[in-house]
Amino acid sequence: MTETTGAASAQRVLEISGLEIRSAGRVLVQGVDLRIDAGEILCLVGESGSGKSLTASAVMGLLPGSLSVSAGSIRLAGQDLAAAGEAQMRRLRGDRVAMVFQEPMTSLNPLMRVGRQIGEVLQVHRPGLAAARVRARVLELMRDVHLPTPETLVDAFPHQLSGGQRQRVMIAMALALEPLLIIADEPTTALDVTTQAQVLKLFRELLSRHSSAVLFITHDFDVVQDIADHVAVMQSGRLVEQGPAAQVLSQPRHEYTRRLLAAVPSGRPKPQTHQPAAQALLSVRRLNLVYESRNLLGASRSTHAVADVSFDLERGETLGIVGESGSGKSTLGRCITRAHAPTSGEILFDGTDMALLSGASLRQARRRVQMVFQDPYRSLNPRRRIVSALTEGPMECGLSAAEARAKAAELLALVGLPQDSLDRYPHQFSGGQRQRICIARALAMEPDLVVADEAVSALDVSVQAQVLELFARLQRRLGFAMIFITHDLRVAAQICDRIGVMQRGRLLELGPARQIVEAPSHAYTRHLFASLPGRADDARTPSALETTP
Repeated sequence: MTETTGAASAQRVLEISGLEIRSAGRVLVQGVDLRIDAGEILCLVGESGSGKSLTASAVMGLLPGSLSVSAGSIRLAGQDLAAAGEAQMRRLRGDRVAMVFQEPMTSLNPLMRVGRQIGEVLQVHRPGLAAARVRARVLELMRDVHLPTPETLVDAFPHQLSGGQRQRVMIAMALALEPLLIIADEPTTALDVTTQAQVLKLFRELLSRHSSAVLFITHDFDVVQDIADHVAVMQSGRLVEQGPAAQVLSQPRHEYTRRLLAAVPSGRPKPQTHQPAAQALLSVRRLNLVYESRNLLGASRSTHAVADVSFDLERGETLGIVGESGSGKSTLGRCITRAHAPTSGEILFDGTDMALLSGASLRQARRRVQMVFQDPYRSLNPRRRIVSALTEGPMECGLSAAEARAKAAELLALVGLPQDSLDRYPHQFSGGQRQRICIARALAMEPDLVVADEAVSALDVSVQAQVLELFARLQRRLGFAMIFITHDLRVAAQICDRIGVMQRGRLLELGPARQIVEAPSHAYTRHLFASLPGRADDARTPSALETTP
């Protein structure tokens, strides 16, 4: 975190006064006052539903049709945006104020090459600019955000880029016309730690070269520590605290701020209470999954998504699998649950090789191995009530409808939800509540093994802490083993007995959580820890991350 200069802070870029947002008579945001000067980064922090994204949408003039700014002013360099018409806002968006969204894959057009999408901003706002000038500016922007080989990537489609590269494309689009204000709405939430570190460093680097200001929306206080000049904390549509970052982080005045800070994973390894067993529940031996593909010229290419992975897992133990996006950790989890069929190797579950099973025998074995996915909303059928999600599996195994419903009610109580939740739909719950439902669904089959694939990465820190505590409590009570897949090493340290580190499909390092956290043996693991928010910048360069197994 750096301090802004007096010269930069002399120019007020954004001033929000008394902002109020209503929907059908309900007040969703009330009395918000924010100020950002040129060269500053203001982090707007709060849980889901606190109103921070609504505030950003109001600045951009992108509130949904049922919502409106009912009071207050939003001034961009003195111009009142709340009073601006739609035609005026269209001229301002991209030119004077730009936004970087959380999920670039849904924000980018999958059918357009990324260079054309960056250039579109220039063509709309500078219609007389020659095509050659547009392409030259696009390549310049791609270099500014450190995209590799811009001359090649300029003609790539979004799906051909990594998550971090797609986010850099979004940042390049936002920078195209060097706007006064850039709004970044949770731009690092879904990124692994090394990519997150690079994107955060990029924001600060770009700010030093341009006169823009940044409104950075996040729920991660570690990110705040890394990047913010000032912090504003929102709860239930109101600002409860704001001030210089150092003050808010070290001496929070409001109880809500203190609670959010307390929920941040500490990264300290949990006490070792698991007792080694005589026989492993799961033994993975030399597991491989190879994808074969062909290019337009017909040349074949092999991709080792999982490469020669071996490990054991005991009953009641939690094994963390960590690594960057594309490291193969989720693919490994899907192989173990047999959502993917491995190319070779053994998956010995309680003595039976699941890699060889098919048909009825595979379905029988799968009842004892359940999965909790990252996005609970997408993994629940939006058209079916919760009772259907919790009773379908037990009824397939022979329980009557009444018995399955009674069991579902017990499971909801176990995960801390009321019984009347059974007859509600997924959209009627918060993200944390939906994840609790997915945990209950996995436990409905009384599994011996639960595979949790990034099950808390999209949750607010306070909700994340509750779900992690829930996992630990249920595991102590029910005794299931768990493979916990995550890109957050702090979370892995907090909940796991052992941690395995993956890169490019290979398991580079495996050991007790305390050993991996305090004395990692592999250079790649050390780079992952060095990339955590709040750490020194010396290991955050892309070249430092190109470590081979």
